Amino acid sequence: MGFFKKSRQTHARLNVPALVQVAALAIIMIRCLDVLMILNTLGARGIGEFIHRSVQTWNLTLVFMSSLVLVFVEIYCAFSLVKGRNWARWVYLLAQVVATGYLWAASLGYGYPELFSIAGESKREILRSLVMQKLPDALVLFLLYVPASSRRFFRLQ
Repeated sequence: MGFFKKSRQTHARLNVPALVQVAALAIIMIRCLDVLMILNTLGARGIGEFIHRSVQTWNLTLVFMSSLVLVFVEIYCAFSLVKGRNWARWVYLLAQVVATGYLWAASLGYGYPELFSIAGESKREILRSLVMQKLPDALVLFLLYVPASSRRFFRLQ
């Protein structure tokens, strides 16, 4: 009867702070909401056209596949954050830096602006839109790095 066996742990585990749980849930919800909004905006036919356009050249395919990998990495980081994995904070931060840098560069005309870019008349307008778009992710990073309970949780795990 292995079901009733108690497992013995050699050390006590800390409870996950509420702020870390909120941050992990926010990452998952933000990404799911992003996908739903894209599906709603483009529709089934638009998604097909978007994928067809994305696989026209090797460079566009690389950007498209990289964006999908980035979403899955962010979701994996969210689940790892709840387990107290410190590397997940850093990988999520790196993912945000890469995504923000690419969006900024693509919006200014470097890279492939027709695939991933932010519309705007001037650099200031593009930057404002980019900051507004990345504000939820910045709040998640704030919850993971600034509060003492979050820092202590990742330090002690």
